[in-house]
Amino acid sequence: MILRLLALLAALLPAPAYAWWEYGHETTARVAERQMSPRARAEVARLLRAAPSLATPTCPLRTLADASVWPDCIKRLSPRWAYAFSWHYQNVDICRPFDLKAACRDGNCVSAQVDRQAKLLGDRRLPARERLEALAFLTHFVGDLHTPLHAGDKGDLGGNRQRTSYGIVTGARLNLHTVWDGYLAERAISTAPADATGLLAGYSPAERDTMALGTTEDWSRESWAVARDFAYATALGGEPCKAAVGKLDDKAIEALIAPTRLQIVRGGLRLARLLDEALNSPSPSP
Repeated sequence: MILRLLALLAALLPAPAYAWWEYGHETTARVAERQMSPRARAEVARLLRAAPSLATPTCPLRTLADASVWPDCIKRLSPRWAYAFSWHYQNVDICRPFDLKAACRDGNCVSAQVDRQAKLLGDRRLPARERLEALAFLTHFVGDLHTPLHAGDKGDLGGNRQRTSYGIVTGARLNLHTVWDGYLAERAISTAPADATGLLAGYSPAERDTMALGTTEDWSRESWAVARDFAYATALGGEPCKAAVGKLDDKAIEALIAPTRLQIVRGGLRLARLLDEALNSPSPSP
């Protein structure tokens, strides 16, 4: 009973405006750290030494985990990075056939920015400051792309307008976006075997290699399907496009732990691949 009351109190607190909140993004980064090559890991450490040049002391950049939340932290420093606000998501309609182009005009969406930031990170002609910024954006945006309600919605601002209950917490104070970004993500990651090491332990090396494959469009379609088939469908009784207050009871929450963990592992493995590709390339000729 005490644990339920504590969970209720936590759920009623204001939610940070973070995709996957800090725990999800940092865990994605730690999954990547365990999978990336030693050379890429050394390059990340070298780039992080350029952090003072970005002049964001309230948003530190000491580790890859710090980098994973830096793009959310700097939102408080607007208008300096206000141009990047739309880069964190892509509202692809789950009630229509998958259409990434319509949701990603002019490259101002998360999947296009994953591709763009990976190219900037791999360009050794750029100063360390610019490549470090690209590293932080890339790390964060790969996490965002694997957050289902940053990849698909039904005209409700990524589930922010979809009220839902979560266990004993009623839908009057919660929305589906907050549930998936925060409470469900934290529940899934902390379920044993917990954290990055525990999440990776559930997959063989061959399975990890297979999960790392694909393009940002492939990953976008996959996350869009998770939004439709798990996020909305589970909350709305199997009818993802129904207009109603959602309900996630304890049984539904338990069923969502595995797909949530899988999304974080996918994000971490794919981030590791992108970092290897960008940072293991030889320096360009003069």
